[in-house]
Amino acid sequence: MKEKTPRIDWAELLSRTFALDVFACARCGGRRKVLAYVTAPAGVRSILEHLELPTQALKRAPARGPPQRAWC
Repeated sequence: MKEKTPRIDWAELLSRTFALDVFACARCGGRRKVLAYVTAPAGVRSILEHLELPTQALKRAPARGPPQRAWC
């Protein structure tokens, strides 16, 4: 049977990728806590609208072909 690899939480992934501690407060140096996760679409939309942020995803650019060689 194949062993499962333990999942890494989002904060650890950000720390590994960008050397960013999302729980460190820049003002006081204290530690932040997650109070809640908002996952209901209506709740997310209302928060984004209140912050005047876009509520629709941006359109993706079309895929590009392989790079052309500089020399022939």
